[in-house]
Amino acid sequence: MKNMNNTTSLIILLLTVISVVPSCNANTNGANGKQRDNSGLPDAGVVNAIRSMTRQRAVHTATLLPNGNVLVAGGFAGDQNSLASAELFDPATGMFASAGDMSAPRAGHTATLLPTGKVLIAGGYNGNYLASAELYDPAARTFTSTSRMVTARSGHVAILLPNGKVLLAGGVGVGWTFLADAELYDPATNSFTATGNMLAARESHTATLLANGKVLIAGGHRGRRAAVTIYSSAEIYDPATGKFSVTGDMTRIRHKHEAALLADGRVLIIGGADERDGLAAYTSAEVYNPARGTFTATGNMNSPRYKLQGTAVLLNNGKVLVAGGANRAEVFDSSRNTFSYAAGDMGTPRLFATATRLQNGQVLITGGYHGNISVSSNAWIYRA
Repeated sequence: MKNMNNTTSLIILLLTVISVVPSCNANTNGANGKQRDNSGLPDAGVVNAIRSMTRQRAVHTATLLPNGNVLVAGGFAGDQNSLASAELFDPATGMFASAGDMSAPRAGHTATLLPTGKVLIAGGYNGNYLASAELYDPAARTFTSTSRMVTARSGHVAILLPNGKVLLAGGVGVGWTFLADAELYDPATNSFTATGNMLAARESHTATLLANGKVLIAGGHRGRRAAVTIYSSAEIYDPATGKFSVTGDMTRIRHKHEAALLADGRVLIIGGADERDGLAAYTSAEVYNPARGTFTATGNMNSPRYKLQGTAVLLNNGKVLVAGGANRAEVFDSSRNTFSYAAGDMGTPRLFATATRLQNGQVLITGGYHGNISVSSNAWIYRA
């Protein structure tokens, strides 16, 4: 695949035609009708701005390290180039500082904390789809190239399994091929090997580790523009067999949505969109019950949200913070099945941002962009 100009490269990675981002004020109905609550509850917490990152970033990663710092790596910059740079956030000082460069610029990659304390950074896109991977060592503060993946991919998902291996599944590969294949990284052998294929090729899907050690894969799409197919389907990966199997369908088609494991072992699925993308971003949410293999609708969010992958976080109080896809964060209370706005405003919708729970229970929110691809270096802290 030939390299393309910077703007086309960005559009390829994000896999969308830039569309109008829905307004996120209290009167917005999105695709789902009336809003439940636009005022929030007094215990929904607050979002406050902090010092900015050293670079503008969207479609990046932010990973909590064992020492309490957060590694922020790669993404796209304001000039729409992929970044090799990384930085560290120190909660003790509230500051970001350079962490050196990765071996290659990457956006749309994954970053997974390993049991060793190192971080596996895999795949992504920088004008080419990447099969390369590397390890960040927090002790040495260095990036080191590791074995190559079986398949070059961007926009995939990665999950640390209970056996210490990492499952990487789906995404987009060379020639804009939508991928059903999956692979495993084994830290013991420092190698990637193929595992069973998903039942459908998926990008913009979610992956959630269940309490039983299996992985729920939900939604996503294949194809683009007039040829796009968006899924309501979901499947389960079983590490014991290395195979994917069907489970119940979601209540509607979704891509560019988010998922979070609830304290009771169920999975919250939030937002996303249909083929109209930003013109039909969802306020709807649903819950997956692993014991029954079924999805059930729950209360609606206050703001329509899509492109919010990586921005839903289970809090220490058992609630879920939803930080991305809109200009205000909100909190899901599973005991009430309701969403409430947190106090504070991030100014513009945060698309392809990150949210990372810190060791003190607070949440770091970084970067993202809004509808005209204005990429941000801004950062915020959420306090419950």
